Amino acid sequence: MNIPKIKGIIKRRILLNYRVDAEVMEKIIPAPFRPKLHQGYAIAGICLIRLEEIRPHFMPSLAGTASENSAHRVAVEWDTAEGVQEGVFVPRRDTNSLWVSLAGGRIFPGVHHHSRFEIIDSNSEDEDEIQIKVLEQRGDAPLVNLNVTQTETFPEKSVFNSLEESSKFFENGCIGYSARPDSTKLDGLLLKVPHWEVSALKVNSVESSYFDNSELFPAGCIQLDHALLMRDIDHEWHSQPMMHSK
Repeated sequence: MNIPKIKGIIKRRILLNYRVDAEVMEKIIPAPFRPKLHQGYAIAGICLIRLEEIRPHFMPSLAGTASENSAHRVAVEWDTAEGVQEGVFVPRRDTNSLWVSLAGGRIFPGVHHHSRFEIIDSNSEDEDEIQIKVLEQRGDAPLVNLNVTQTETFPEKSVFNSLEESSKFFENGCIGYSARPDSTKLDGLLLKVPHWEVSALKVNSVESSYFDNSELFPAGCIQLDHALLMRDIDHEWHSQPMMHSK
């Protein structure tokens, strides 16, 4: 599935990250992917992103659209003819945009569930607190319920030694492959960010119906590690060759 280059602004992007027992994660993700490990752990999480001025690269910014989106993701790698490639596998995407949910997997890569997003973003010089709740269109149980504040302190208990080490890990994994329901097809997207910059977040509270599921992640095999924030970043989306799961 090929699309023209899409460009826009990442107005706000949160990367919420967990460290997971590698053997548990290997059973969840499909071949040809395998977990990309860091200090022996698989790294998984949720990308919560507000996109603005999204449009084909040849159109002016005024023609762009905005949406709130989330993606459950796992850092992965796989073998290609050119060598080992790294990126993320995305088992689920959600969006508040009806158009994105209708077009995803049809006009452009990536099936998106049409969901409700409740956002409080107090971005100011004195306070930078963000609350995000993602819910299915019908139902009150949140898929994601997150409260974070910006901080200058990277958590000491993270498996990453520094903010810079974490930033590099996720910058290198900007190819995402999404699963399609009842299909082996995997849609690919490449995120290009010319000026990659992240800051640290303090996680005050988090709920995730996916990562809190003890049938997928038995007790003790998954721990919240850290979270990152990006704001007001130019970016582009490029389609990637379709793959098939095994």
